[in-house]
Amino acid sequence: MKKSHLTLEQRYEIQAYRDADKKPSEISAVIGRDKPVISRELNRNSKPNGQYRAIYAHGIAQIRKERLKRPRKLDHAMETAIHRRLREDQWSPEQIKGRADREGKPMVSHERIHQLIRKDKADGGDLYKHTRHCLKHRKRPVGGSHGGIRNKRSIDDRPDIVSRKARMGDWEIDTIIGPQNRGAIVTIVERQTGLLFMRKLPDGKHAKELGKIVVDILIPYKDHVHTITSDNGSEFADHSHIAKKLGAGFFFAHPYSSWERGINEYTNKLIRQYIPKKQSFEELNNQYIKEIQYKINARPRKKLDYDNPKQIFYTNLDKKVALVS
Repeated sequence: MKKSHLTLEQRYEIQAYRDADKKPSEISAVIGRDKPVISRELNRNSKPNGQYRAIYAHGIAQIRKERLKRPRKLDHAMETAIHRRLREDQWSPEQIKGRADREGKPMVSHERIHQLIRKDKADGGDLYKHTRHCLKHRKRPVGGSHGGIRNKRSIDDRPDIVSRKARMGDWEIDTIIGPQNRGAIVTIVERQTGLLFMRKLPDGKHAKELGKIVVDILIPYKDHVHTITSDNGSEFADHSHIAKKLGAGFFFAHPYSSWERGINEYTNKLIRQYIPKKQSFEELNNQYIKEIQYKINARPRKKLDYDNPKQIFYTNLDKKVALVS
């Protein structure tokens, strides 16, 4: 059920608790609204000097509400912004709309952005090529080796807290393979924030080499690595080494159950927007892979209230308590 807008009384409560130096999470618990709602309210409706006053905030919110009631037409400024976000950043229409709303900027609906992309394609344009599915959906083949790995721990033994995404520090891991099985990239995604790390594997799907690279990537964040979940590919045969070095639990999903690593599967699809399946991995260098990683981590996400994974992850990195979703 959709929550109502903040009332003037609730804004007075926020003002009082803010004056008492209470954090958004503490204010959220008291007035019964989600933390992102409180954070967004403070970010959008505070005075230019950063001070939050209930009357001022309520007035600004009402003005914005009235403005948003008016139907919006696609103008030149919006179209320019849409083209830039699609071509340079590869954001989805929903991400473009969501971030604009968060920042209080005028923007047509994401359905209207889809219409713009389809019209551009019909007119011979290439805007659709910058969307993840290129206006079409592909069937994914089922496959992958899942035998010969010793001492595996099933996802059934993984702590329940991981499934709830109630803390930061539970990761999913996978590999993207090049054409004719030549070349590989390891992808590691934090389940709660969606933060991505990726790196090219010089020796392909070699388990020992992959293990060393995974440890190298995650060791700076060891205190925030509680579990890692992978599929049953033979490249993860050195899971015991990874688990020992990082002090983490390593678990294997059930065969042919990609939904058990949903965030990793979703992120790999984002990567394929930059590295099509037919592209040779020999053409890829580490700098390009880092650029892809940066762009994906900078994309706003709906589940993060249109913040981006990088911002949320590093903001909460030094916190000793779990980041509650």
